[in-house]
Amino acid sequence: MLHSTKELETYSIQATDGAIGTIKDFYFDDEAWTVRYLVVDTRVWLPDRKVLISPMSMDGSRPIARAFPLSISKEQVRNSPNIDTHRPVSRQHEISYLGYYGYPYYWGGSGVWGQFAYPGMLAGSAYGMSNSEYRRVRASAERTASEAEERRLRDEDPHLRSCGAVNHYHVHATDGDIGHVDGLLIDEDSWAIRSLIVNTSNWWLGHQVLVAPDQIGEVSWSYEKVTTRLSRQAIKDAPTYEPASTGNV
Repeated sequence: MLHSTKELETYSIQATDGAIGTIKDFYFDDEAWTVRYLVVDTRVWLPDRKVLISPMSMDGSRPIARAFPLSISKEQVRNSPNIDTHRPVSRQHEISYLGYYGYPYYWGGSGVWGQFAYPGMLAGSAYGMSNSEYRRVRASAERTASEAEERRLRDEDPHLRSCGAVNHYHVHATDGDIGHVDGLLIDEDSWAIRSLIVNTSNWWLGHQVLVAPDQIGEVSWSYEKVTTRLSRQAIKDAPTYEPASTGNV
């Protein structure tokens, strides 16, 4: 099932022993175009704090009454590493976070989630490993993460991006401006970003179209601009965004 980011920001998150808060944003991997963490506002329970929740913490059930059930407790969330959600999340932060929950690292494999297509499969993969094999896999992933982080620091390139920050970025076709980003469409099972929702009202009044990530040529984070590989005519021929057709209403 597909959900827009705007819709998901009205959903609550339920630990095994009660509600922890509501979704406020998402961090996505700007290379794989996959959501890696939900940013959850817990102010009604933990004052002045937002926490990260990995899709690996989902219990595998579909959301019920606009709430995602987790396989972790409120106490686990309370004691999780305190990460500043106003700053970029580095690999070091992720190693600390994933290590706390005992989750495998998602990077270094051929799939969206390690060697797998879904976060739940990755989360469960560690259970079939011997202790020595598990330590070996984690050590290799830590080396990969350290090397990647060194490269990113040299380039001053943060690893994860805020979905909320991308909203309203200007979108350009190969032959002119076409509008702005008006949300992202996310696959609830894999948490992959399937499409950018592009509002074309300043050029083609009253329309929203879907542009797949593989049609994005470049994202300029400093200039808040998305450049597509599509012409204006191709944008007109692209699928239109119909919320009812995504299965989320």
